[in-house]
Amino acid sequence: MVRRFKVAPALIAFFLTLAPAAVAQSAAKPAAKDETGFTSYAAFEGTSDGDGQVYALNSSIGYNFTRHFGGDLSVPFYLVRASSSLGGTSSDGIGNPSLDLRFRFPGRVVNFASVVTGSAPVGDSKKGLSTGRGTYDWTNHFDHAFDSFTPFGEVGISNTVADTRLFLRPFTALGFNTHVQGGANYDLWKFFSVGAAGYAILPSGQQTIFSKVQAGNSSGHHHAFENNQQTTGGADLARDHGFSVWVDANPASYLDMELGYTRSVSYDLNAISFGVGINVGYLGRRRNGY
Repeated sequence: MVRRFKVAPALIAFFLTLAPAAVAQSAAKPAAKDETGFTSYAAFEGTSDGDGQVYALNSSIGYNFTRHFGGDLSVPFYLVRASSSLGGTSSDGIGNPSLDLRFRFPGRVVNFASVVTGSAPVGDSKKGLSTGRGTYDWTNHFDHAFDSFTPFGEVGISNTVADTRLFLRPFTALGFNTHVQGGANYDLWKFFSVGAAGYAILPSGQQTIFSKVQAGNSSGHHHAFENNQQTTGGADLARDHGFSVWVDANPASYLDMELGYTRSVSYDLNAISFGVGINVGYLGRRRNGY
């Protein structure tokens, strides 16, 4: 049975204005082509699957030094509601603050972007909101637009399994992995677009899983994060592959909305996700007449 979860409007408003906000690395939106100076973004995201619901209020502030180079400081706040079938409990808390450096190189043949992200172990690992250690991620993105159709590809390395815009995972992982993704976006009509992508997480060496949805020990479930709060083992613990489909809407220059579905084949999870993002920096510049 899926339980509904309501977030107080005052709480949402607080985090949407926190630290002149911008979204965390998992949902970072690219700046405008020639935008320089301070950037600011805020988002409320959520994922619901068979293990429960994970929500994130993301806030960050950044600066674009040139049209090619910039950085962001992000702070997420998680709200987790575990499925009653797991015997888990609700938990809330701050995730790991992160700093990312972004490089963009638009080209005639291919557009290239690279993001290097590091995070500090501030979140509570017993709630699955951190690994208790600093983490890093280096992701490279390639795309090329053919009118309304834009295929893209991504490849990166990390010592954690990062959340994405379409999948707030029910766990946090510590261990080296290579991650790849490939798909395409299509501009459907006016401010609507649709997209699809396949992904794979390819870990190697020892992995440790910190569950967001299991506070203690259980048994009879399929995966480690459903049975134990913390599990250490081989690479298969964090191995995953699947696909996502989504629809985006950008009804205003400062507003991004998204609804998506992710199928995790390895974890046998069907996840429905949503996201609402506000470009606070754009609103601030427009208010000041820039």
